[in-house]
Amino acid sequence: MADDQQLVRTGFRLILTARGIEVVGEAADGAEAVAAVARLRPDVVLMDIRMPGMDGLEATRRVLARAPRCRVIMLTTFDLDAYVYAALAAGASGFLLKDVTPAHLAAAVRLVDTGDALLAPSLTRRLVARQAAAARVPAVHRDLAPLTPREREVLALLGRGLSNGELAAWLRLSEATVKTHVARIFAKLRLRDRAQAVVLAYETGLVVPGDGDPE
Repeated sequence: MADDQQLVRTGFRLILTARGIEVVGEAADGAEAVAAVARLRPDVVLMDIRMPGMDGLEATRRVLARAPRCRVIMLTTFDLDAYVYAALAAGASGFLLKDVTPAHLAAAVRLVDTGDALLAPSLTRRLVARQAAAARVPAVHRDLAPLTPREREVLALLGRGLSNGELAAWLRLSEATVKTHVARIFAKLRLRDRAQAVVLAYETGLVVPGDGDPE
């Protein structure tokens, strides 16, 4: 885990250890976190956003560039949409405030370790839409050519926050078929989870701010 406050690191270590989750290392800033991940290869990293020197967002980018299978949960005392969006765009799989309960903290680590996203897709969609609209940034170039037309359709619906069940109903497919499409999209585009899919759908312009859910 990476946090510039030793008391926070100690508290989280005790919480996680008591719940059977091994803490393999600690870091006091982003640079230390990048080095520690390269050395220790953890499955999940708890990463503070505001740290001296290299902040948690840049550290997350570097960690995931070198260890793409690693999962990062961002920690902060500031409940700001901009931070959540920046964390997701950097590649994080989740976002927690530091006043999280011990049970929720442990559950969050276990959740992202399974490959899931910590934020509900619908919440992520609303958040990304607000930030994308506020920033008014042109769509980034990302090659979606590997996707079939059906997979592009599924990605667009993921970007609008639909669950697998809702996707199945909308597309008139079985949930098993939907899961197969989602898995192939993740593999082709090297996405970690649904939260990343939402961010990508907006950043590529596949979904634009103001788009609503399918009716």
